[in-house]
Amino acid sequence: MESLIPTFGGLIWTIAAFIIALSVIVAIHEYGHYIVGKWSGIKAEVFSIGFGPVLASRIGKDGTKWQIAALPFGGYVKFLGDTSAASDKPDQEVLDEMSAEERRRTMHGAPLWARAATVVAGPLFNFILSFILFCGLVMYRGVMADPLTVEELRTLPNVVQELQEGDVILEIDGRSVPMPDQFADFTDQLEPAPTLEYRIERDGQEMTVTGPWLYPPLVSGTTPNSAAADADLQEGDVVLSANGTSIFDFDQLRDIVGDSEGNDIVLEVWREGEETLTKTLSPTRRDLPLADGGFETRWLIGMNGGLLFQPASQPPTFVETISYGANQIVFIIKSSLSGLYHMVAGKISTCNLSGPIGIAETSGQAASQGAVSFIWFIALLSTAVGMLNLFPIPVLDGGHLVFHAYEWATGRPPSDRALKIMMATGLSLMLMLMVFAVATDLVCP
Repeated sequence: MESLIPTFGGLIWTIAAFIIALSVIVAIHEYGHYIVGKWSGIKAEVFSIGFGPVLASRIGKDGTKWQIAALPFGGYVKFLGDTSAASDKPDQEVLDEMSAEERRRTMHGAPLWARAATVVAGPLFNFILSFILFCGLVMYRGVMADPLTVEELRTLPNVVQELQEGDVILEIDGRSVPMPDQFADFTDQLEPAPTLEYRIERDGQEMTVTGPWLYPPLVSGTTPNSAAADADLQEGDVVLSANGTSIFDFDQLRDIVGDSEGNDIVLEVWREGEETLTKTLSPTRRDLPLADGGFETRWLIGMNGGLLFQPASQPPTFVETISYGANQIVFIIKSSLSGLYHMVAGKISTCNLSGPIGIAETSGQAASQGAVSFIWFIALLSTAVGMLNLFPIPVLDGGHLVFHAYEWATGRPPSDRALKIMMATGLSLMLMLMVFAVATDLVCP
């Protein structure tokens, strides 16, 4: 899919993409608080996207003031009877003048279950947004059809290519092609070679033809905020050589980059309709999560590969759709928590942490790659925001849930003095984390 805006790499468009992504995520998060609070009998006085001076507002049928404010880096819901949007302190003078029925409509006068449900709804709606977006993406893209069928051939330079669009591939290198869910393991068993024999069915006839290696050094996409994106590698580009070594297999390029120790990689790149291009890329060290919960340190340029052809797809089943959506969320949460633990323990670099600058740059590059990439980024960031808000830190939703758990266990809420101390501590921790994240963005490559 084409870029949303051709010049999205510029500073203005990067900021715009970040604001759009953040506004969508914040709006869904705060709507979770608002709607579950409403269902629980708690009245919201203000629903705001952004902070500061109000740019536009209207009063809803339920009396809630819906507004857009000048600083679009967050949002809040202020409930009846609160002194602030944090719901950390009641407006006692207002509460004292209320009847019992009116106090029930405030956050501080509602039953414990209603308050807890309203608090947890924000992160929960972030996860729901991510789930819906991930499910929508897999439904849009589809899954590999069975049997494996060539839908669209990639253009490759200087290769023997006898495959045609519409061919059904029965065997590769004398091995029967398995079901789609076993295809990755199947390709791992193939011996890389510049050309392979493909047993195919074409127009009802079986025949054997010659074609290139399954995974050429072909650019199917680039990772936002990476060396490949910065070098303007484009979908459809083919890497002919790396550091003077001719390559035919994507894994050859991966090995050369992995052995670079961060030194520049010079690529000779073929681009259709243009002369061969020379690109110099600086690999970045990254710590990648492993299935066992550990991390593997590798040097990366952020170039994504793919098959030498676009396989035909089919709509995913209902189970495949919901499994994909749920598995994406679980993977993001597990890898994020594992990454934080390993950074705190000093086992991986703190450069794996992205602050607001890095997130903004990534949002701009994701948008420049098209709507699908940008939607995937919003889904990922929404999961991260939902997870972060569940951390048991005062000022975050997770901190409020801890207060509610304390009240449930003891029969009384924490004292005002304890709340003030904990809220101040939580705010200090969040500010320190923000400063650290910004410093990481500025220092790390």
